[in-house]
Amino acid sequence: MNSTPTLISHGFRGTIGNTPLIRLNQLSELTGCEILGKAEFLNPGGSVKDRAALGIIEDAESRGLLKPGGVIVEGTAGNTGIGLTLVGNTRGYRTIVVMTNTQAKEKIQLLQAMGAEVQLVDPAPYSDPGNYNHVARRIAEQTPGAYWANQFDNTANREMHIRTTAPEIWNQTGGKVTSFVAAVGTGGTLAGTSIALKKFSSKIRTVCADPHGASIWSWIKRGNLDFDEGDSITEGIGQARITRNFEGAPVDDAYRFADPVILEMLHYLVKTEGLFLGSSAAINVCGAVRQALIGGPGQVIVTILCDGGGRYLSKIFNPQWLKEQGLTPQTQSAHELLELIRSEPQPKV
Repeated sequence: MNSTPTLISHGFRGTIGNTPLIRLNQLSELTGCEILGKAEFLNPGGSVKDRAALGIIEDAESRGLLKPGGVIVEGTAGNTGIGLTLVGNTRGYRTIVVMTNTQAKEKIQLLQAMGAEVQLVDPAPYSDPGNYNHVARRIAEQTPGAYWANQFDNTANREMHIRTTAPEIWNQTGGKVTSFVAAVGTGGTLAGTSIALKKFSSKIRTVCADPHGASIWSWIKRGNLDFDEGDSITEGIGQARITRNFEGAPVDDAYRFADPVILEMLHYLVKTEGLFLGSSAAINVCGAVRQALIGGPGQVIVTILCDGGGRYLSKIFNPQWLKEQGLTPQTQSAHELLELIRSEPQPKV
């Protein structure tokens, strides 16, 4: 009797990574490019941050900084906290997560359901001692057996993308990838993946998709952090400083996108491509489409579909909340969306 081989994952760890690439059909056909989204929302914790969480925990264990019965402490917009909590649960660690009280309530509820202790703080800039990252550091210093994950400046984050994300993309495209696009939160995904992809081929173009209110476009295009005009409702991305994870990142270009076009893409992806995603995935696809339009047909462009939309029901998928923000996304065809992205204003360099 013939038997069908079964892929068995040896525990939770084995389910992280090796996510598929999804071709965005209409956008690919209209641009003459292959626009491919890496389905990081299919990781067991529901986001690309599962990779960073695993890398950070394994690195801490290998260096004796996290021991049995220990406590993981982290400041997060939510997704890294979810990944750390779930990986930590499998190893017997307790997790304390510090978040701003402006994050979507769904992420707070998920963390609590998974067993994390969640502490909410008011939003504050990085220069303020009340910033959620500084609060997390202090909690770790004051808690016996605790380890501060420090996802922004702990380079075990980007090393995980060097070891896993980039080789997966290279192999999945048969070495045909020509561009990689991602937004910056910690900087680990864009920096790590770019470093490794450029080792496969120096010709691969790497691009940052930046929301309004962030400074990474300014850093890449102008060599400084002076320009951060505007604001954005996106969560988990948008950076005002160069983190250790992003230091030395070989990024070739950057595009800026305002909330209206990001939301149009978000709604297009679910209504046309069947992909129910968060706003960071939407800005990434906006960046991939702009790269397709600028570079012309024949490119193979890969971006990151960071997480699912279920974590944002009370915000970006809530018509009343959007109305209060002055945002009213309409159903756009692929043709209309391309024109919006083509005409999206970019600052002068």
